[in-house]
Amino acid sequence: MAAIRFTSVSKRYDNGHDALRAVDFELESGEMVFLTGHSGAGKSTLLKLLTLVERPSRGEVWVGEQNLASLRKHQISHYRRSLGVVYQNHRLLADRSVFQNIALPLQIAGYSEDDIGRRVRAALDRVGLLSAENANPMALSGGEQQRIGIARAIVHKPRLLIADEPTGNLDPRLSVDIMQLFEQFNRVGTTVLIATHDVALIKRMKHRVLILDKGRMRNV
Repeated sequence: MAAIRFTSVSKRYDNGHDALRAVDFELESGEMVFLTGHSGAGKSTLLKLLTLVERPSRGEVWVGEQNLASLRKHQISHYRRSLGVVYQNHRLLADRSVFQNIALPLQIAGYSEDDIGRRVRAALDRVGLLSAENANPMALSGGEQQRIGIARAIVHKPRLLIADEPTGNLDPRLSVDIMQLFEQFNRVGTTVLIATHDVALIKRMKHRVLILDKGRMRNV
C-alpha cells in the first residue's frame, strides 16, 4: 500500500502563483525518498499539503488510506499526531529542557507521565543524547539540536516521518550523521520523505529521488 499518493495535485495561491502543477507520485510504505529541486520549485508547498498547512487547489492527496480532503478542521490535529515532522530550524523551546521539549507532543496527546518518561528516554537513546535530557537545548550544538528535533518527531512512533531541509544549517559531516539517523528509522519500517537541495548528499545516500521543477514532478 502506498504511504503517500498525489494524484494530479495542483496548488495555486491567491496571488496567482502556481506552486504545484498536476503532480503525480507514490511513496510506498517503508520507503525512504528524497525530494529535491531548485529554490521555489514547490518542495515546501508539497510538504505543507501533507501536513495540512495548505490544501490543494485541484487533485487528491492520500496518506495511507486517508484522503486528506475528507478531513475537517477539528480532525486535523489528530491527523498531525500520526506524523513526525523535522524542521531545518529545530523549533525548540528555549525555556524548557531537552526532556520537556521532546515530551511536549506526548503531553498534548494525553500520555501518562510514566509512558512519557519511557518514550522520551527511548527517543533520546536512539539519537545518542540520553545524557542530555536535563540540558537547555540552546546550550547544545547545532547538530545536537537537530537530533533533539528528530527525537521529538519520532517519540510517538509515527508511521510517516517528514523532514524539511533537516541538514540545511549543518556542515557536511554532521549532515551525513543526521541522514544515517533517518536511515536507522527507515530500517525499522518508518516511511521517510526528506526535502533537501543537497545534491551531493543525495547521491551519497543512494535512495530514490523525486525532482520538482517549476512545480512539476520531473521524470528521473
